[in-house]
Order: sequence, then C-alpha cells, then structure tokens
Amino acid sequence: MARASYAHGAHPTPLLADTIGGNLRRTAQRFPDREALVSLHERVRLTYAQLDAAVDAWAAGLVRWGVARGDRVGIWSPNCTEWVLLQYATARVGAVLVNINPAYRAGELRYVLAQAGVTVLFSAERHRSADYRAIVAEVGGELETLARVAFLGSDDVAELYRDCGPISLPGLDCDDAINIQYTSGTTGFPKGATLTHHNLLNNGFFVGELLGYDETDRVCIPVPFYHCFGMVMGNLACTSHGACIVIPAPSFEPGATLAAVRDERCTSLYGVPTMFIAELEQPGFDPTSLTSLRTGIMAGAPCPVDVMTRVVRDMHMAGVAICYGMTETSPVSTQTRSDDPLARRIGTVGQVSPHVEVKVIDAATGGVLPRGAIGELCTRGYSVMRGYWEEPERTAEAVDAAGWMHTGDLATMDDEGYVSIVGRSKDVVIRGGENIYPRELEDFLRGHPGVADVCVVGVPDDRYGEELCACLRVRAGSSIDADGVRAFCRDRIAHHKVPRYVLFRDQFPETVTGKVRKFKLREDVVVELGLGPGDGP
Repeated sequence: MARASYAHGAHPTPLLADTIGGNLRRTAQRFPDREALVSLHERVRLTYAQLDAAVDAWAAGLVRWGVARGDRVGIWSPNCTEWVLLQYATARVGAVLVNINPAYRAGELRYVLAQAGVTVLFSAERHRSADYRAIVAEVGGELETLARVAFLGSDDVAELYRDCGPISLPGLDCDDAINIQYTSGTTGFPKGATLTHHNLLNNGFFVGELLGYDETDRVCIPVPFYHCFGMVMGNLACTSHGACIVIPAPSFEPGATLAAVRDERCTSLYGVPTMFIAELEQPGFDPTSLTSLRTGIMAGAPCPVDVMTRVVRDMHMAGVAICYGMTETSPVSTQTRSDDPLARRIGTVGQVSPHVEVKVIDAATGGVLPRGAIGELCTRGYSVMRGYWEEPERTAEAVDAAGWMHTGDLATMDDEGYVSIVGRSKDVVIRGGENIYPRELEDFLRGHPGVADVCVVGVPDDRYGEELCACLRVRAGSSIDADGVRAFCRDRIAHHKVPRYVLFRDQFPETVTGKVRKFKLREDVVVELGLGPGDGP
C-alpha cells in the first residue's frame, strides 16, 4: 500500500506556554547587556535591558491613553524602532496590534480601520510618495471607533512614554488574540487573520531553533515588519533567542542591506528571491565583506537555481533556509534544515516544522493522497490562526471542522517528507482539458541562459479555453526573442506546455514583500494582447 502524504513534526523541545511580553522579559533578564535592536537609518542602538524598559514605557503610555486588553491598535509605517516597540508593548498590555500595509491608500486604510475597529492608530508621517498625514485626515473623520491618531516622531508619541511610572497590567493568557494581519486577496476585501501569543511566539521560536540562533547572532531584516516574515520570523525569532535585530533601512534597499551586513557583522540575512537578486547585482558587490554571514531565510517565491548557488557561494550563507507558509499559519509550516543539500533547498520547501502537521489531499474528496501525487496542501497545529476577524463564514471556508487549514496551494510530498509547491489551485491553466501548472513551466524557463526571471499566466482562448503566456525578464547583456524561447521549449517539454504568447518585462507587479501579483499581471497581459473571455487567435 502506498504511503500517505502526511507528516507530523515531532520535536523534543516543547511548545512555549508563554506570552510575547513575558518571553521578552525573560530574555532581557538573561542577556541584559547584549544588543537587542540596531536601527541604522535612525542611529538607534538598544540593549535587551533598554529594549525591555522602553517597551514598559510604551505599555504604560498605552494604558494612560485608555488602551485596554483586547482593544485594537493600528500601526501604519515602514520599518523603524517604534514599530518594534509597539509590537511588544501592545502584547504586554494585551491589546491587539493591527498591521497595516505601508502600500495601502485611503480606501484600503478605511476598510481595515473600520473592519478591525481600531481605536488608536500609530502612523508614519509619509512613506515614499504617499502623504500619510493627508490620507489619515481624509479617512479618520469618517470612523466612529478611531479615538486617537499619533504620528511617529511627533510630540504625541514622545508624550506617550514620558514620565511613565509603574502600571498595573492585566493577567494575560498565551491563547489571547494579539495580532490581526490582513491578507491580500485577488478579489474582494482583505481578510484579517487573527493570531495569538501562542501562534506567533512559537512560530518565531522554532524558526530560530532550526536556524541555530543564539545570543551571538545578528539578523539583518530588510523585509517589512507589517508581514509575518519581518515581525515573526525576524523579530520574534531574535528576541526568543537573545539575538540582535538589525534594521538596515525603512524599506528594502539593496545597498543599505549589504552595508548593514558588512558593518554590523550580521550572521543571518532575510529576503525574497528578488531581494537577493538585487543584492547580487548591486554595483561593487563584494563577497569578502559578507563573510560574517552563515545562514538566513529565503521565502515568498521560488528560488532560481543560480541565485541559490550564488547566495551560498558568494554570500557565504551555507545554512540558508527555505521557508513556506502563509499569514494564517503564523506563518511557517515547512522549512529546510541547515544540513539539507542544495537540491532540496531549490526543489522543495523543506519538511514539516516542529509540532505541526501537513498533508496533501484530493480537494474533491478530501482524502489524503499517496506520496508523489499532486493535491492541495493542508496544515494543522498550534500555528493555525484563531480565524478571520469577525468573519466566521470566511473562516469556515479556510479551516475545516478538524482544524486543518486549507492553503489553496498545490503540492507533492516525497518519500522523505519533503514538500514541493507546484502552484496555486486558482493558477492552474486548463488548456483543452489538460491541467498545466505554471510553476513547472517557470522552473523550466529559468534554465534558459538569457532568462533572469519568469512568470507564467493563463489567458483566454476561444479554441482551448486557456492558453499560456510567459512573461520574461531578460538578463543584462542577453538578447532573446519569442521564437527563440519557444524553440528552447520544443522537444524538451510537452507540446501543450509550450507558451503561445511570450512577452518581455522590465519588472513584474509585486506586493511590498516582493511576491508577484499574478492576477494584476494577467489583467495587464489580457489588455496588451487584446484578449477577453472567448477570444484568441
């Protein structure tokens, strides 16, 4: 009988039965004089004792402002010291931190503040071309729940933690909701994944455990804090081990990131593949300045073979890990280990994380598939969210009665338990009755010497229902055309997987975290090609 595509992450280290604020306090007591936070663009350095004291001051200020356990407090800002302080201060008083994407504009901000019932909003003054003050002024007066707005760096925020004295904090439980993160959907409004101390703290802790973190590590975090990648895999992985959080810039800048690694002697670096590509292509890139690195995380998108090879070789990140997950699972469900061969870190997203279950199912029947079969990946355990904030129907669509989170990702599991993501169920292209997984074609086309990156989408076709369109970014100095790309495919892959359309792009539409917005790319391609439902050559 074929072995089932199911794995459980048994682990000798038990889950932490702790709150985020309590865990920080214990770390500060163990390592009071070690650096906890370095923000280079703000010229801020805090030891663990100083960080813990600053969090206490912010927590006292929140209480004086009337913030109580369970109240929602919003943060709309790029990465900065105040973001980190608010993350831990809200946890310490039992408030629910609502992460707001820095790329949001008035309509999205209005929706999130209203849907979560945010009472206090902390906001940057501006970010890039966006005037946050003007946007908040436009939106704030329309919301009955929003009682107070404080702009980071202003006198309001300085008043928050000035002249603070001892306060009485509520008794908290590790299962209390502590964070709402809004997931970006392709249609409709975003959903607020509601996460607890137990979800977030344990996920950050075990990510750090698998990376081998201790108090000597210094982690460069150029990924945004508003996302789990930054605040959980980054901040919480650090503070649960006594490691140092290094903020290179408010948002990703390849030069600033490399300088931070060099000057702060960072041992670990995070990013999505496009970030690592930008760093490797940075003028004057110098491998000898990065010898302090030993590990890090690459997540959010598939990693091209040559990029992973260069990250290991030229950035000295022999222990770099691939992580897979989603906001609703705090986020990591699978992770490669430091001793996994390079092939595992290119072709898979690793094995199941500690204390988590994963399985691959037939979405039509719900049955677990045999190893090697393609199906929907599901995950269960401590990391699964409490639910979508005040949306029980949408929660029930995602988490079944047995507690399994249905990811919507198509995956396979091999005999050793390594999971490979082959695409999104909604991204599958059905051409003349044949199911084609864009991820497979993308991986193949990355093998073309002239292709820097590729994204494949399905477009309408009146004969086959859908056809394939490959959008390519060309390597500097290379010259390729559509016919050459199709010729590269012929006799190497099945004929129905050869893309009918080949387009070239300088860049792809991306989220703030560097994920390609495939639905937006598809919309743009359909317009460019003059296609609509039922159209085609």
